[in-house]
Amino acid sequence: MLPALTAQTHTLTGIASKAGDPVRTQLLLLASRYAEFAGWMAQEGGDDVSAMKWTDEAASLASSGGDHDLTHYAVLRRALVTMYAGDADGTITLARAAQDKNTSYRIRGLAAVQEAQGHALAGQEVLCRRALDRSRDLLDRATKGDAAPVLGTSHVSDPTAMAEGWCLYDLGRPAEAAARLGRELNRLPADAMRARARYGMRQALAHATAGDIDEACAVADSLLRSVDVVSSATIRTDLYRLNSELNRFRTHSVVRELSPRMAASLRPAV
Repeated sequence: MLPALTAQTHTLTGIASKAGDPVRTQLLLLASRYAEFAGWMAQEGGDDVSAMKWTDEAASLASSGGDHDLTHYAVLRRALVTMYAGDADGTITLARAAQDKNTSYRIRGLAAVQEAQGHALAGQEVLCRRALDRSRDLLDRATKGDAAPVLGTSHVSDPTAMAEGWCLYDLGRPAEAAARLGRELNRLPADAMRARARYGMRQALAHATAGDIDEACAVADSLLRSVDVVSSATIRTDLYRLNSELNRFRTHSVVRELSPRMAASLRPAV
């Protein structure tokens, strides 16, 4: 899909360069959406360098087209790539930059979620809680007042609550993280395969870190087929971490039974 997105983005920008307004603006904004999606696909494919390149391109195109929301959403996407790379300070800096007062409540709320996750990575619980509170308020306002198109996840009904579970894990409270993630996973639509795999794998990791090995294995076992289908590098990051955590308990029968399947899911698709 990435080659097709690349070709479509270049075609749109080429046509836009020869068009007058308002067609030029519309083409630039459409191209920015393609570029943002290309960045996401590159990240899911494990190519962070290309992900950053496409995300920067999306921000530039959106800015040229006058869409401040999409410009700041591209910055938010960059913060997400940075978070998965384990860069807490970079995540916080980018997430704060995306919380411009002139952008929509939703973008600011999602950026506050990302900031909270950066603070959690850094072990800064007070600042993490403040960012979560801010995100909750902003996203609540977004449901009441924003007329802008929805950007970001559409399957997670409460991004703040889901992120809180993620943050609790990074703050060293895995049992609480597993419980919180479990509640939010129950609210996901049945067909939200990627979201279930992403947050479910984080829940399995939280269970394992908390010492609940049987539950960790049960959750992981239920997700491995989805992990294989969506083929996401970011989800596999947590699968690698789960595999490492469970290796400490390899004498357990449930771990021995699950290990071959996990190893198969960790192998890159050919």
